[in-house]
Amino acid sequence: MITGNDLLYLQRCISLAKEALDAGDEPFGSLLVAEDGTILFEDRNRVAGGDRTQHPEFAIARWAAANMSPEAREKATVYTSGEHCPMCAAAHGWVGLGPIVYVSSSAQLSTWLQEWNVPSAPVKALPIQDVVPGAQVEGPVLELADDIQELHRRFYQV
Repeated sequence: MITGNDLLYLQRCISLAKEALDAGDEPFGSLLVAEDGTILFEDRNRVAGGDRTQHPEFAIARWAAANMSPEAREKATVYTSGEHCPMCAAAHGWVGLGPIVYVSSSAQLSTWLQEWNVPSAPVKALPIQDVVPGAQVEGPVLELADDIQELHRRFYQV
């Protein structure tokens, strides 16, 4: 169940996704939130420089591994504008982060890209739980998904 606080964190993810778009990157943004509600780390996509692994969810996993105890990681929540790709889901699982809450799903994004005749990504889109079977996941959040769709539409200029 999505709470009011969840919506606030997800709206920040959308703002980060807009920042990414404004910088010429694919529109994705993510937060790492401690059990007490403190935002510990936030980032946006940074793939425009040529390193396609510069996803915010991957950066969160690396930051958490370097800066948090395993217990704190397990209790932290990752909020993100879009469902983790398989690379980011694997990093999340290996680091032992807690729940994931996302605005739009990989399936939604795949459908939008097909409708816009955008070529498929080089990595198959999979639900997070197909990569990390025990992951606690909440999403998509339909009331915010149109915002994400519009950012992607603008990125692909369709």
